[in-house]
Amino acid sequence: MKDYYQILGIPRNASQEEVKKAYRKLAHQFHPDKTGGSEEKFKEVNEAYQVLSSEQKRAQYDRFGSAGFEHAGAGRGNNTGVEWDFSNFGQGFEGVDLGDIFGDMFGFGSSGYGRQTPRGRDIAIDIELQFSEAVFGVNRTMLLRKTATCATCNGSTQEPGTKSKTCSHCNGSGSVHETRRSFLGSFTKLHMCATCHGTGHVPETPCHTCRGAGVAQASEEVTISTPPGVNDGEMIKLVGKGEAITGGIAGDLYVKIHVVPSKKFSRSGFDIITTLEIAVTDGLLGAQKDLETLEGTLRVQIPQGTASGSILRIRGKGIPRQRGGRGDLLISMLIKPPHKLSKKAKELLEELKKEGV
Repeated sequence: MKDYYQILGIPRNASQEEVKKAYRKLAHQFHPDKTGGSEEKFKEVNEAYQVLSSEQKRAQYDRFGSAGFEHAGAGRGNNTGVEWDFSNFGQGFEGVDLGDIFGDMFGFGSSGYGRQTPRGRDIAIDIELQFSEAVFGVNRTMLLRKTATCATCNGSTQEPGTKSKTCSHCNGSGSVHETRRSFLGSFTKLHMCATCHGTGHVPETPCHTCRGAGVAQASEEVTISTPPGVNDGEMIKLVGKGEAITGGIAGDLYVKIHVVPSKKFSRSGFDIITTLEIAVTDGLLGAQKDLETLEGTLRVQIPQGTASGSILRIRGKGIPRQRGGRGDLLISMLIKPPHKLSKKAKELLEELKKEGV
């Protein structure tokens, strides 16, 4: 059993950046054309990197060890869809970032054929919500014009009722080989056939609607469900609601939320904040007042001796939490003094002043 972490000289909790850095250093050190290089070591380092640079393969290796991975990256017929030899490498690799070169040519990244299904483009849109809609959530239906699976042929690319034939470009294999020569040698990379989109078949009679593309421009209604408590600027992702692509999966739809500010309400986390104007006597003596909230009229009990700026907290009347429960309603008291005082009111205030009120 091989220890890929030991081969790269890194701890088991090393980050992906540390894995990449160690690989570049060792690939440069053991390159067959360098003095002191070793083809065997080079292949071993490459094998370790192929496993540890992939989160999925790394998790499998951490659990089951190197069984099933060994020799995956050393020689022909490996699972990256790449074949290579080291017989005619060029000279002079000082200053060359071998990690990036091998990543592009060997398909270590997401571009390697057979490792990632073709995917349509993502779409981004913006929607505007009122404050109350952002607090309680809302369903919004929108009409999008985008590339979608052809409604006539259902993505098969052929006219309904007709047959398909073997693709002559790839001879039915669904893939083609591309050979590239560079100062590193000869590399053959496997690509999905662009003619049949990897299916190995092409229509005898292409669909008249999409002209054999399998996709076409169409208008589609999409319902966007915003969760309660969504914030201004947040992004909602709808998987598979982006643009379609022949032979692959649709992209995603990203919805950016814009919340229209409210004149009466604001928020702090899951709490809703509002202001209630009261008279001087209401603050001094206490009172019951009606307050307009997002859910209707609420009767509020104002305690005796309430000062301007005091906060009255109403539990459970704030923004719903996705895991249950709600925030609170915070009411800021604003005592509004009278513009004019009657003679009697002045006399009463003078009496209160004498009592130190």
